[in-house]
Amino acid sequence: MTEHTRRQFLSASAGLVVAVTLPLPGRAQSGAAAILGQDAPTQGDFAPNAFIRVAPDDTVTVLIKHIEFGQGPYTGLSTLVAEEMDADWSQMRAEAAPANAELYANLFFGMQGTGGSTAMANSYMQMRKAGAAARAMLVAAAADEWGVPAGEIEVAQGVVRHGASDRSARFGELAERAAGMTVPEDPPLKDPGQFKLIGTEVQKLDTKPKSTGQATFTLDVYREGMETVVVRHPPFFGGRVANFDAAPAMAVPGVVAVHEIPSGIAVYATSTAAALKGRDALDVEWDDTEAETRSSEEMLQAFSEATAAETLVAEEAGDVDAALEGAEQVIETEFRFPYLAHAPLETLDAVIEMRDGVAELWMGSQFPSLDKPTLAQTLGIDPSNVIINVMFAGGSFGRRAQPDAHLAAEIAAIAKAAGRNGSWKLLWTREDDLHGGYYRPMTVHRMRGGIDAEGNIVGWTDVLANQSIMAGGPMEAMMDKGLDPTAYEGATKMPYDLVNFRTSWARMESPVPVLWWRSVGHTHTGYATEVFLDMLLEAAGKDPVQGRLDLLRADAGRDRAVLERVAAMAGWDGQRVKGDRGYGIALHESFNTYVAQIAEVSNDNGMPRVHRVWCAVDCGVAVNPGVIRAQMEGGIGYGLTALLYSQITLLPGGRIAENNFDDYRMLRINEMPAVEVEILDTDHDPSGVGEPGTPPIGPAVGNAWRALTGQTVTRLPFTVGVQS
Repeated sequence: MTEHTRRQFLSASAGLVVAVTLPLPGRAQSGAAAILGQDAPTQGDFAPNAFIRVAPDDTVTVLIKHIEFGQGPYTGLSTLVAEEMDADWSQMRAEAAPANAELYANLFFGMQGTGGSTAMANSYMQMRKAGAAARAMLVAAAADEWGVPAGEIEVAQGVVRHGASDRSARFGELAERAAGMTVPEDPPLKDPGQFKLIGTEVQKLDTKPKSTGQATFTLDVYREGMETVVVRHPPFFGGRVANFDAAPAMAVPGVVAVHEIPSGIAVYATSTAAALKGRDALDVEWDDTEAETRSSEEMLQAFSEATAAETLVAEEAGDVDAALEGAEQVIETEFRFPYLAHAPLETLDAVIEMRDGVAELWMGSQFPSLDKPTLAQTLGIDPSNVIINVMFAGGSFGRRAQPDAHLAAEIAAIAKAAGRNGSWKLLWTREDDLHGGYYRPMTVHRMRGGIDAEGNIVGWTDVLANQSIMAGGPMEAMMDKGLDPTAYEGATKMPYDLVNFRTSWARMESPVPVLWWRSVGHTHTGYATEVFLDMLLEAAGKDPVQGRLDLLRADAGRDRAVLERVAAMAGWDGQRVKGDRGYGIALHESFNTYVAQIAEVSNDNGMPRVHRVWCAVDCGVAVNPGVIRAQMEGGIGYGLTALLYSQITLLPGGRIAENNFDDYRMLRINEMPAVEVEILDTDHDPSGVGEPGTPPIGPAVGNAWRALTGQTVTRLPFTVGVQS
């Protein structure tokens, strides 16, 4: 999320309170169970606010407002509650909060949703205050029961104790009495020096159920009489159904219905195998009148030409044209980036059940505040009759964060077309996923840099061309003067003291739907800016580490700190090549998290083999260092996949070439480098770690490859670029 977008979200949510509490009658029945009308808390449960439930058996359940798809909010947000409650970690539990924007809004978005690496950042104070309020009420209950001053009571590891009278009680024993205590409006929080759990590697709450198969994903949901549905989508973007014959599909044993819906043709069956076989049997004629029929090569050429035309200026300073005109040396290059699919392990799926005008959904909903009204509108029912159960999801990387809520719309259309009570499971196959669009935008950067006789960078321009993610949907209102900051974020507000520079953007149009992909605009701007900077420093005869340090602005202290730390970690001595290994560095801030990486690379038959990566990260207060390291490692692996192998290719006519993981290549386990992560100890508020590990790895490897081979790879992935 760009700073501009972040400010817009903050402005929109200015009226939200920090610690949301339920109305008095609801305190004993807060959370998902009460709102869903299922598995209601037992008598004696203590629910001081919308986030916490304490049961008589001493378990503390935290309602997590952010979807858990592997990035750690169940553990991280529960840690905040446990810290302020002084609970024992063994008694902590977590479950997904239901769709309820009033109670569970992302404080940066003003709606319920997960994205932009904001889960920890927006919840840090909110969840701590929720925990502190619960603790205060438990203490008040003990003081009332024992007739002692609350100030004399201590809490540790889930036990409330009055030392002078040698009395103690567990949380569960005080739960019923605590429910009658007054909720404190602004409970005091711990000083960081008192933290016992924050900053430690407590065991993740979702590891055991996921490892043992106990965790329930959408695919595991089965309802009585449920039918499986797959959809035949147009084979090119913008295409429509012209005619179809359902008879061959209906002849397949197990197929019970075929209906045309807005997104294609839905095949309903009693089993997955029957649904897929029936879909294959459909006889369909497609209308490509409004479809994207250009190939990737044709589109890249058009994007390249757009960077030479008039564009919207996103950021500028000085007189860059004059500076480049007077430069001793001018370097110009063009970087090309393909469409990318997110390709999470769990493809899109959802289950819907209709019961007399009430719709209940089971889905890995990343933005319930968008999915719920879409379901209601598509089905023609009141939003109060829509229930969303937010499920574990097997990854997302942005794929489930859909501004148009198209998956919710598709399964609602399936239920509507059936026209009766019942339940249906919608499945997307891997081929559906890779052909389905909502890709990381194809992008072209045209860059020019000028160097004077002393080797100083005197001018810098970056012209980008790509599609807008925010335009045409609910996020368009946050665009400023026609600019979509997610298109070029990372190419603006750089930490370097470039006196004369300009970043501008050409908005391209295509029926190919685009979406945020892990780290959004930073995925390409990080590569383009850091590789180009390395090229300029090399041309000036400067060390890539010291050259960056010398360029950093005076106010870029956090950038400087991670850059110096990673150089120390790798033992940087200025040698870019040692034996058969090349070394490259990159520095990039995204989502208010600062990351520097150094990669060690060899030449493996014309392709980089990445052996080691050193990574320094400043994400503010490190709530769980283990989760942070895991996210940096995962982001590096994900970024390497895209750098080396991944691309979505439109063939002439608009069809997609890639079908599955055999031709949309993933990084293999034996290709994953050894990764060393160090987390800087800072007192800044925590920021996100789900995305910031991805942007620097590409340029770090690209710079190491150029040091080793002399080749600057300007077209990704490397499987294409090293041969360009």
